[in-house]
Amino acid sequence: MRHAADVSDTARAPAPLTLVVMGVSGVGKTSVAHALAERTGWVFQEGDDLHPEANRAKMAAGAPLTDDDRWPWLCLIAAWIGEQEAAGRGAVVTCSALRRRYRHLLSDGHPSVRFVHLEASEEVLSERVTRRHHEYMPPALLRSQLDTLEPLADDEPGVHVATDGGPDVVADRALRALADGVRHGA
Repeated sequence: MRHAADVSDTARAPAPLTLVVMGVSGVGKTSVAHALAERTGWVFQEGDDLHPEANRAKMAAGAPLTDDDRWPWLCLIAAWIGEQEAAGRGAVVTCSALRRRYRHLLSDGHPSVRFVHLEASEEVLSERVTRRHHEYMPPALLRSQLDTLEPLADDEPGVHVATDGGPDVVADRALRALADGVRHGA
């Protein structure tokens, strides 16, 4: 039997969050998302793993995705978010979420969503994408992502976080900014 204090404690418990770690290629989404999931104990989903094979092939060939290519992928991510909310789980998912309308699709009907917009200079990003190997995101696509990016706006739920420092530093910075309700991570 539960005591009244137990019930009120449960009623006051905050609803779990879903952190959508967003930004352009090379900004560190996967590394930071793993660090966030480790710190919070929340479930993790690599958003790129939900891309249809046709999207992967197109990107591997160096062709940028169109909105028509992205919508089914974004719908899969939104459905995953909904599953985590329904299960009462906190979650971390990576998704470039480059445009405001993409972020709206991910957050519409999902009150748990908070965006963690990772940011770095174009020079840093270029150096990172040139240095790494990504299965289907060649360095040539960075420019198209930068051209497509609509930064997280002040009326969208989330924070901007600079990516100088390692993934652990950036994850800590993001969690502090989210806890403080800061629009731009320090």
